[in-house]
Amino acid sequence: MLDKVIKYIAKFTAFILAVLVVLIVYDASARYLFSHGSTALQELEWHLFDVVILFGIAYTMKEDAHVRVDIFYASFSVKTKVIINMIASLFFILPVSFLIIYIGLDFVAMSFSQHEASCDPGGLEYRFLVKSLMPLAFLFLSLQALKDIKINYFIWKAS
Repeated sequence: MLDKVIKYIAKFTAFILAVLVVLIVYDASARYLFSHGSTALQELEWHLFDVVILFGIAYTMKEDAHVRVDIFYASFSVKTKVIINMIASLFFILPVSFLIIYIGLDFVAMSFSQHEASCDPGGLEYRFLVKSLMPLAFLFLSLQALKDIKINYFIWKAS
């Protein structure tokens, strides 16, 4: 079930990324060729970039495509890699994710209660919607980390 949800989110994120590229090309062309810019369009680019980054985190972990220092890791045995992955998930990914969720919920609640919007003239309203993605994204990351711990545990027991 989690795999399907994260895969759906990844497809949605890929679509958002394509939209973001089109918006950036349009915005840059309008500014440099026609001297016409839009605060709302630039803020929309930032918001879409937030969506791409936040929703890409769990998928990147699911696909084991995240950045790691491969100088030593590549030469480790499967069992050592599994132990490193479990320790990283238990002591780094989960605590940081839970902290961001915990702090983020109050952050988002305050943003919703204030109906937070851009303070720039011509900026976008509904900034609180983008901020609400932060705890959600780290919830998905936490769930993926727990799943990876379970998978790595079975690999560790089998080796």
